[in-house]
Amino acid sequence: MFSRLAGLPRPRALALCALPVVALLAVAGLAPLPYSIAQPGSTADVLGEDKGREVITVSGVPVRPTEGQLRMTTIVATGPSEPIDFGEVADAWFRTDRAVLPKSSVYPSGKSDEEIEKHNLGQMKESQDAATLAALGYLKLDPKKVKVRLHLADIGGPSAGLLFSLGIVDKIAGDGDGGELTGGRIVAGTGTIEPDGTVGAVGGVSLKTQAAARDGATVFLVPKAECSQAEAERPKGLRLVPVTALSDAVSSLRALEQGQESKVPSC
Repeated sequence: MFSRLAGLPRPRALALCALPVVALLAVAGLAPLPYSIAQPGSTADVLGEDKGREVITVSGVPVRPTEGQLRMTTIVATGPSEPIDFGEVADAWFRTDRAVLPKSSVYPSGKSDEEIEKHNLGQMKESQDAATLAALGYLKLDPKKVKVRLHLADIGGPSAGLLFSLGIVDKIAGDGDGGELTGGRIVAGTGTIEPDGTVGAVGGVSLKTQAAARDGATVFLVPKAECSQAEAERPKGLRLVPVTALSDAVSSLRALEQGQESKVPSC
């Protein structure tokens, strides 16, 4: 190839040499990549209703009316079988309201879209069961005598666990002194929950804070391990409160409700 180009003017020779590179980049730009693109999703008030049904229903103990909101947060990601090309990845990379994630970190590998949806709904059911046990354990109530039913349609995964537990606590006991656990605020957050009340990390925290701020939240409960990620993209006016357990979250919300700012940790 070099001998054939030797007699050509330099600009033309360079152009011919560049053609294979340009073609390769064009193919790479159109080829599907192993990533998902995520963005802020919906939020839902666990103290309210979803499709005409109470999200949290408690029987076996008196239930109090609540004010304020406890909003669980979500992200929306491109589907496991949806192709993503280089241009879409490049666009999302430079936007604060998008995140580029390896598909393997979002979806179980080797499963169909239907299997993944079933898996996520199963995780939500496990999270709801753990949230109920954590809340009743915190309140020292017997789960055999107090029944809790949780309803939230079309949302999967375990990251609403903390908010479900807080919703149960608020409906039964409020702040423990006759007041609102939320203080009448719109409080949002995320975090998995274990039956013993331990709060675990989740993904997409910086996108969930954006969803929370968009829907009016002024306080966001974040797993302590993800404070730095949440702080890096924190929306203006949104207060981040780190938590490691359900008891931390309740204590911080009570302190906020009672005006005891010095007792509320921050990221």
